[in-house]
Amino acid sequence: METSIYDFTAKTIQGKEISLSKYKGKWLIIVNTASQCGLTPQLKGLEELYQKYKNQELVILGFPCNQFGNQEPGDAKSIQEGCMLNYGVSFPMFDKVKVNGSNAHPVFKFLRKEQGGFLTNAIKWNFTKFIVNPQGKPIKRFAPTSKPEKLDAYLERKISPILKK
Repeated sequence: METSIYDFTAKTIQGKEISLSKYKGKWLIIVNTASQCGLTPQLKGLEELYQKYKNQELVILGFPCNQFGNQEPGDAKSIQEGCMLNYGVSFPMFDKVKVNGSNAHPVFKFLRKEQGGFLTNAIKWNFTKFIVNPQGKPIKRFAPTSKPEKLDAYLERKISPILKK
């Protein structure tokens, strides 16, 4: 039985299977992304968050998903190019996954179980964000419409005081 996010593996967008234990001891923001969504501009804000906090042991992990309105139809190469060229994404991106249903990636099954949503534990749309503490426990879930600035305010309150000690 998995007890932390570090118990899982995932395939990077370059096709390499890695253990998420690679991120042990870091704060994580795990987000399901899409290149052709009305919320896609959040990638810019997420990249800004990553740049702001990456030296303070925070990593953002992006998981493209095509389960909502066919808004991530491309292959790994086109997803990577779109994220890099249009939004300057430098945080780790992973292979396209399902986040809901019986074929959902185990990472998202775990996140949904640990941080249920409002009315349903299912992921409601692209850009649902989960904050995971350095022990690998999901501690907060943000709705798709929660902008990266809202996460920044949360991080300032919750993480920065810990990191500055």
